[in-house]
Amino acid sequence: MEKNMQPTKVIALGGLGEVGKNMYIIEHDSEILIIDAGVMFPEDNLLGVDYVIQDITYLKKNANKIKGLFITHGHEDHIGGIPFLLQAVSIPVIYTPKIARDLIEKKLVERNIKYDNYEIINTDLVVKTKFFEVSFINTTHSIPDSFAILIKTPNGTIFETGDFKFDLTPVGPMADIHRMAKAGAEGVTLLLSDSTNALSTGYSKSESAVDGTLNDMISRHHGRVIIATFASNIYRIKHIVESCKKYNRKIIVFGRSMENSIELALNNGLIKDKTMFIDVNDAKSLKRQEICILCTGSQGEPLAALSRIANGQHKQISLLGDDLVIFSSSPIPGNAEGINRIINKLYLKGVRVFTNSDFSDVHTSGHAKEEELKWMLRIIKPKYFMPMHGEYRMLKRHTEIGVLCGVDPEKTIICSNGDVVELLNGEVKKNGTVQAGDVYVDGSRVGDIGSIVIKDRKLMSQDGILITILNINTLSRKLLLKPNVTARGFVLVNENQELMQKIERKIAEIVNNFLSKSPYTYTDLKNQIILELLPFINNLTGRKPIILPVIMEVNQS
Repeated sequence: MEKNMQPTKVIALGGLGEVGKNMYIIEHDSEILIIDAGVMFPEDNLLGVDYVIQDITYLKKNANKIKGLFITHGHEDHIGGIPFLLQAVSIPVIYTPKIARDLIEKKLVERNIKYDNYEIINTDLVVKTKFFEVSFINTTHSIPDSFAILIKTPNGTIFETGDFKFDLTPVGPMADIHRMAKAGAEGVTLLLSDSTNALSTGYSKSESAVDGTLNDMISRHHGRVIIATFASNIYRIKHIVESCKKYNRKIIVFGRSMENSIELALNNGLIKDKTMFIDVNDAKSLKRQEICILCTGSQGEPLAALSRIANGQHKQISLLGDDLVIFSSSPIPGNAEGINRIINKLYLKGVRVFTNSDFSDVHTSGHAKEEELKWMLRIIKPKYFMPMHGEYRMLKRHTEIGVLCGVDPEKTIICSNGDVVELLNGEVKKNGTVQAGDVYVDGSRVGDIGSIVIKDRKLMSQDGILITILNINTLSRKLLLKPNVTARGFVLVNENQELMQKIERKIAEIVNNFLSKSPYTYTDLKNQIILELLPFINNLTGRKPIILPVIMEVNQS
């Protein structure tokens, strides 16, 4: 058999060393397949940043090779970056599950982006290009229409799991374990597998166990029930609706993302009874035990509905002493502090609160834990194994699990975003890197928010900003009026008049000295003010505000 001389490349532009921002590239010669295009939500230190997306420089350079974008499922960390991707490169076709398609279309409409070339994924679809053959296998996740992707290449077969768990009593369809086993029996060269829960031992709880707990709480409580959950967990929302219908509760919905998910579920027949949902004004005629409030805010987001309810700032809902609040979610890493603040405020209002714990199964993850990851490894039996979708510690633990399941330690590959993995005649190795990293989205601005801007924002958040307005006669080179100084987030001006006067006198001194000794230029004077004023203020206050000199030039002889 003639050996193939051209390698097949696998490159992650997002999703490795992090949870979110997933994007994986499969490339052979003149063809590129893209799998997912997600966002990552910013950490607290990225002030003013809305989303973090991939650096797609590599795709821009190879745009003519792109054959399609393949979507595994409709969660934000897999589809949230699509509007930005479409504005940067041409995508001939998006292969997507129907639920994900509906979510993508809503995003594009919001950003006034026109795109209509979708092909809906199902288990019978096979996509063939010159070098690739792509097929799709049902998986179980916390959103309907989730798929693993099987890619046959000239150098071997790649199995990409997407996000998955093994739930033998799911609310939705079962994972197609038989087709997975068939793929494993036929031979998988490289397995790319979800690592999100690799640090969690055992099995994830079945969604049906969570449904049983929520059903019990909804039936037994004699006041209002308020449930905060992920808007993207459509199966959970579906069950809450069914339980409320069973026990004669109507549902009030708060939160735009929750409203969008319910609209999507109604349009796709996942929720069938539209009359279950009422306006808050209609609730006045109902008893409290006939009401369920379904809202966003399970992660303690300060502007979400539950936070506003807990803070007493919601215009339409006030907490009552017999309310029961259920957090049907687990904290995303980094969110625990915000959630605890909300829980404390709820307790102060005198309401009962249930969170997910060993004693109340009100949430289960959509991601496989250790024993389920072992299942996947045993079913697929890969020759090589590359964990994906996770922080480094998760990837590392997942490789250890792979070795326990019979993968040769020399054939496990931990990568970072940008690493190039090459398949050649059934063998796999790392070989080089491409440009990869984070790109910040701030409103409509993409990519022009760099580390310097973030640093300035941090300084302003900590030490504030000081603005001085100067009137300069550029011909006589004189300061016409005393400097006008204002501050924000630096000191309270009315209570620090003496300090502000010292700063004004210092600015006047700097300006007069500069004008008497140096030729006047706007930039040089501005830099000199910052250079001398910053240590002066730091010495007086111990703070380093951002200093913005505004110079008004007057040309009078």
